[in-house]
Amino acid sequence: MAIGEAFARLVEIMERLRAPGGCPWDREQTHQSIKPYLIEEAYEVAEAIENNNSDELCTELGDLLLQIVFHATMAHEAGTFTIEDVIAAITQKMLRRHPHVFGNATAADATAVLNNWSRIKAAERVNSEDRSAIAGVPRGMPALLRAARLGEKASHVGFDWQQPAEVLEKVREEVAELDQALASGDRTVIEAELGDVLLALTSLARLTDLNAEDALARAADRFSNRFRKMENFFHDQGRELRDVPLSEQEADWQRIKSSC
Repeated sequence: MAIGEAFARLVEIMERLRAPGGCPWDREQTHQSIKPYLIEEAYEVAEAIENNNSDELCTELGDLLLQIVFHATMAHEAGTFTIEDVIAAITQKMLRRHPHVFGNATAADATAVLNNWSRIKAAERVNSEDRSAIAGVPRGMPALLRAARLGEKASHVGFDWQQPAEVLEKVREEVAELDQALASGDRTVIEAELGDVLLALTSLARLTDLNAEDALARAADRFSNRFRKMENFFHDQGRELRDVPLSEQEADWQRIKSSC
């Protein structure tokens, strides 16, 4: 089946599900009610990529595509836009933002491409309500991802450190301020300083060409793996972890940490 035919078939199926006599569950959904599924499917795509599982990725991309078609079908019913409008909009955007491919501009490397992209986006914002260089980062994003994206966008207009060592010094400065806040006992100040530490760390990740979200996710995986090993170690002795003195827990934690 050709790409166009396959996509049209998917759209037809969704329209049928939403039509009178279709699926009762699908018919009662709204943009708001299925929003969580869109986010969930995006995370499942990311997990498939992380697992390096091509079969899983194919399936999850299909689930994500269905969510896009679902939203577009509801918009069509409301008379606001169609799936054709969605495709046309992203097609024009890709053509417009790649003049080095579809126009007369040049870009010698990926950095030049990003610089061109930033200039084009800035030009597109001229007539928009929010003209900021950091516009377009949703507040609803997970905070760590949002912080990293804001820093990345700011860097495109030159607001950035030059070397990781500079950011590390900033991290140390923010940790010192957090230490002072903890001594004060003021929860509002502590929260603010803790946030500043985390924000600085996202910049450190970017300057070292790492993804802060991935780094934290892998750290969480390591913690989970080590913690379970520690639980099992004491369980095999007939002991519950909560009953084990902290000094013993720490000793076994260090043993496990040295091995994995």
